Amino acid sequence: MKYMNILIAGLLLLGAAACSNDDKTPEFPQEPTYDMTGFAKGADISWLTQMEASGAKFYDASGRQTECMTLMRDLGMNSIRLRVWVNPSDGWCNKSDVVAKAWRAHQLGMRLMIDFHYSDVWADPGKQNIPAAWVGLSLNETKVAIADHTKDVLNALKDKGITPEWVQVGNETSNGFLWDMGQADRNPKQYAELFAAGYEAVKAVFPQSIVIVHLDNGFDNELYNWNLDILKNNGAKWDMIGMSLYPYWALNSGKETSAEKTITDCIANIKKVSEKYDCDVMIVETGMECADDNGKLAGDAVLAEGKALLSRILEECRDNTDGRCKGVFYWEPECKPSQYRLGAFTEDGYPTVIMDAFK
Repeated sequence: MKYMNILIAGLLLLGAAACSNDDKTPEFPQEPTYDMTGFAKGADISWLTQMEASGAKFYDASGRQTECMTLMRDLGMNSIRLRVWVNPSDGWCNKSDVVAKAWRAHQLGMRLMIDFHYSDVWADPGKQNIPAAWVGLSLNETKVAIADHTKDVLNALKDKGITPEWVQVGNETSNGFLWDMGQADRNPKQYAELFAAGYEAVKAVFPQSIVIVHLDNGFDNELYNWNLDILKNNGAKWDMIGMSLYPYWALNSGKETSAEKTITDCIANIKKVSEKYDCDVMIVETGMECADDNGKLAGDAVLAEGKALLSRILEECRDNTDGRCKGVFYWEPECKPSQYRLGAFTEDGYPTVIMDAFK
């Protein structure tokens, strides 16, 4: 009985000790929160599925393998941009590929920009090739083709419950698109009509989506006045002006004398065109030097300069444009140095210090 009393007393003491801890909440690691609102900080990662098919993997700074869009979010981004090609020969960036990538971004709560090239392959200031299936169409038939293609892709997104916040009608259409029919310096009225067809198609599916007209060389005010006046004077509408801003290319082409001046001129241009056309602006493409002439990762000094330049772009666009610039997107930061000079990752899939600018 003596031993039984001792045992009971011991159990009571243990119970009392346990009860004394009942008011203490167990400590668990705090889940990170992500701000997906406000100023857009994004990346065009359209190459992602093609890279993944070739075995590309991505890692955070600690060496943990991480899905690329998740990594972009963890690095401070809240938005994803995806290009659309009409009928690419290898299938990448076609409707199904775009929807698959958009769904991944949607699942992460990220905002979405869709970039229609209206071509089977790259469309940029140097080439704006009509899709093969549209060759030989009349102006009116091409307008119908634009509308059908635009609605087809956007309805595929809508069917998945995905609403793009922004939609580009054309990519870097500095001299129009769908050449020669929509070449701005030769057929300005037709350029405006084709753009209007895209604009109306977007609004037919997503009335609230912001339609962007996208030009290159964001520092070139004369270009923007010329192109946007063509659209305005011929009855075309847009909601936002998109700019490409690449200090590296501006300097190497001789169009600017320094990277810093390129940024200064772009900020000035944002203020001018937003006031003249009474609309907001966004840097929809930018990139910093990340590789050397041999396709190897650039040195620490070059990467540090890239981070500093990108930080300045982000800060000035947010704080020095009278509230008119609504965001900045980095073009294909996930690329390896051997693939693209202005990416922002290492050859083995780690973010460089350039990406720290988004934090």
